[in-house]
Amino acid sequence: MYYIYIIRCDDNSLYTGITSDIERRMNEHFTEINNCAKYTKSHKAKKIEAYWITDDKKNASKLEYHIKRLSKLKKEDLIKTNKLEFLLGEKVEVNKYKRLC
Repeated sequence: MYYIYIIRCDDNSLYTGITSDIERRMNEHFTEINNCAKYTKSHKAKKIEAYWITDDKKNASKLEYHIKRLSKLKKEDLIKTNKLEFLLGEKVEVNKYKRLC
């Protein structure tokens, strides 16, 4: 299983990433240990806003890529509404992802 997630940072910026172990990865981001992302070391992670699960790393990477390319406004809309089909339906097979948060 692979997770695609969006984290809100203290400066209200959004960080998107993927992992196969969501608990470990969130611990890394929020405790700022050595394995956390360079971005969340300099922009303190505040909370997880959303995450999706998929069976395939290729699909996880594809969704992460397309979310990262969205404007901040569209990312905020995705967090609030989970409109994967509306925002990314032409780029990813939305039925391969399930939102958990």
